[in-house]
Amino acid sequence: MKKLMNSRFGRLVRRIAGEETGAVMMEYVILAVLIAAAAVVAIAYFGKTVTSEANVASTAMTGKGNKAAETQQKVQDNQSTWQQEAVDANKKFSDAKEDAVKE
Repeated sequence: MKKLMNSRFGRLVRRIAGEETGAVMMEYVILAVLIAAAAVVAIAYFGKTVTSEANVASTAMTGKGNKAAETQQKVQDNQSTWQQEAVDANKKFSDAKEDAVKE
């Protein structure tokens, strides 16, 4: 049986029927790419906030509670600013897309 599958006829049959030995590996590659893309998006979205919160935590651990509270307030203000910038950028993108569709 193995001889038949390795013969010219066997290779032709496998080529026509579709060889699936690499299909599982390709699925893993696609899954890895999707996970990597999700990680990049999460870091881009939450990166500034996580860094700022780590700074607040390290300041609080040093015993400077008042400074940590001030830093926390700055982080919250910056987060509001970043969210507003994201909303503005999304609106600009939507407007540009609508203009492109109209033309």
